[in-house]
Amino acid sequence: MSGRLSVVGTGPAGSAWLSPETAELIEQATDLVGYGPYIQRVAGAGHVCHSSDNREELQRAAFALDLAAQGKHVAVVSGGDPGIFAMAAAVCECMADAVDDRWSSVQLGIYPGISALQAAAARVGAPLGHDFCVMSLSDVLKPWELICRRVALAAEADFAMAFYNPRSSHRPWQLGEVLALLAQTLAPDTPVVFARAVGRDDERIHFTCLAEADPELVDMSTLVLIGNSRSRYFDHGDRRWMYSPRDYPQTLSGDGTASV
Repeated sequence: MSGRLSVVGTGPAGSAWLSPETAELIEQATDLVGYGPYIQRVAGAGHVCHSSDNREELQRAAFALDLAAQGKHVAVVSGGDPGIFAMAAAVCECMADAVDDRWSSVQLGIYPGISALQAAAARVGAPLGHDFCVMSLSDVLKPWELICRRVALAAEADFAMAFYNPRSSHRPWQLGEVLALLAQTLAPDTPVVFARAVGRDDERIHFTCLAEADPELVDMSTLVLIGNSRSRYFDHGDRRWMYSPRDYPQTLSGDGTASV
């Protein structure tokens, strides 16, 4: 019996952020598997919903594959894009590490969604208009020392940066440590944006700079954007914008930052 497993992303919020392709796949699905709040965004009357905690990704992926192996059309639902700190990696890991062939007949598809990164960047302008890197500051699945090393190297390379999972009740100190680490390389006036819950009713955008960035304004619903040496603010209409120009100097200073 051949089933189908579609790994999809619902975008950061609401139906306006859902791609037509993803909406069609969800409508076709018999079963939805994922974190409860994500499923609630898209579930219909005809769906069988299987919700689980957000820290059970591998177990969720195996469960979804088992359902698909029974002949069902399963949609594994992530927020944002499923391939960015989300369920696509867990599904691939389960399939790659399988010790038998019970999932061999499952038709697998992974479909893109609008990421929180894209939504936040568009809301504030074009902060990622030049080379950038994306990191999760959670040390649940990787050592904190590795996170700090990557942040330091990204700063030395003058990347613009986007941080997922920047601060939680269990990790209230880590964003402050990262900002202090960045301050060793980046200028005090480097633009920083805290983009919280973009697209939702409680959306909040806070523009600041590295020297004045307050970690207390950040929670797990916030995406943190850090500019590079060329990033700039400008005011238009009744609000502020941020961008990183695509052109770049030909030389770097001794500390790795751009000479302009």
